[in-house]
Amino acid sequence: MAKADIGLIGLAVMGQNLALNINDHGYQLVAYNRTPAKTEAFMAGEAKDTAIRAAYSLKELVGQLTSPRRIMLMIKAGKPVDLTIEALLPLLDKGDIIIDGGNSHYPDTIRRTQMLHENGIGFIGTGISGGEEGARFGPSIMPGGNPAAWPHMKSIFQSIAAQVDGEPCCQWIGAGGAGHYVKMVHNGIEYGDMQLIAEAYHFMHLGLGMTHHEMQQTFAQWNEGVLQSYLIEITADIMAAKDTDGTPLLEKILDTAGQKGTGTWTALSALEQGMPLTLISEAVFARCLSALKDARLSAGEIYAFKIQAYSGDRATALAQLHDALYASKIISYAQGFMLMQQASAVYEWQLDQGNIALTWRGGCIIRSRFLNDIKAAYQQNPELENLLLDDFFVRAIKTALPGWQQTIQSALGMGIAIPAFSSALSFFYGYRTSRGSANLLQAQRDYFGAHTYERIDHPRGEFFHTDWINEQ
Repeated sequence: MAKADIGLIGLAVMGQNLALNINDHGYQLVAYNRTPAKTEAFMAGEAKDTAIRAAYSLKELVGQLTSPRRIMLMIKAGKPVDLTIEALLPLLDKGDIIIDGGNSHYPDTIRRTQMLHENGIGFIGTGISGGEEGARFGPSIMPGGNPAAWPHMKSIFQSIAAQVDGEPCCQWIGAGGAGHYVKMVHNGIEYGDMQLIAEAYHFMHLGLGMTHHEMQQTFAQWNEGVLQSYLIEITADIMAAKDTDGTPLLEKILDTAGQKGTGTWTALSALEQGMPLTLISEAVFARCLSALKDARLSAGEIYAFKIQAYSGDRATALAQLHDALYASKIISYAQGFMLMQQASAVYEWQLDQGNIALTWRGGCIIRSRFLNDIKAAYQQNPELENLLLDDFFVRAIKTALPGWQQTIQSALGMGIAIPAFSSALSFFYGYRTSRGSANLLQAQRDYFGAHTYERIDHPRGEFFHTDWINEQ
């Protein structure tokens, strides 16, 4: 029997769907799960009548693969990945390749890439986005790690990835932990997008008194324009869903949001890199606040506050909300790309921002028409410092600004919390301000800690200290 092209370890839903996707594209795959019953069920069910083979031990899996062996891990991030690599190493030869397709933290990927390189094994840490459907029919794939391993996986990954305008949503991201870092930032932007849409829903429902049918129609209409995206599309579907009693299912769902940590990783990395990822951080904190359900119920009783209904023209308010959502979305992506640009410099990854936008245009959760504009901005100027300095986005922000400002004023006046919208506007105000208030912060730091300061009438890099008490 001919040897197989690739092995896959881990047969949860994502692993199964990815295996079927690889099989559909003509590659011979061997599947393994540490629980034999899981492998048996897969082979008797979803994989029945396919060319997928089964293995019931790591040794059997390795023995069925052509050289250089390519083994993809679709298992839980963290210690399970290290334990599986440790078990595989004695079975592999120099030049073989391990691919981690889970949501691993990028420092782990940096460490694993180096360790395996020292053992003669190639390693690819790849972010995969698109959920179960994406894994089955075409995800966005963000590979990084050892560049020498990429040519051995390029044809497989680019064939199974989503395709947009004839281009695969899979491009080499960079060395070390670059692939998992970019996937992490993708998830952070996803947090921001979701929070913005949730705040828009709250404004429509509580402030404008819109029915779920009216909201469904609005989101569906928005999905035909500049806001077209997967998340807007599914929000329209959610608005249309009914419970068994015929009432909107959405209102039966408890208002506490879960999280798996990638948004937090993004916010923490932003702090480490000194990048102001304000909107994404607020989106993470909004989920944390949502989890305080009992405390919020108590506070609601104590303050007995009621949302004040909007008294103006609804059509005008919706147009302003549309612009606020669009402008805030621009800020979310601008912040995400700022962070990746900084990390690229720190870790010497040489990230191609245009390629990243290309990779995200299809298959992934944040796929949208908007990413074509980002791709075009970086194609026009690969050294673009910030999306907010690109002509297209400058025009977009200037056009949307009045509606953005009015939406926030209206929401706060009605008592509706909109932390993501508000933080996005505050960031924009701060970014466009040529002289801010940090001069006072630096004076305070020098006063109590002798941290020194720079002067506007001297060259940058010259530092001064003042004895503030005796200067009065």
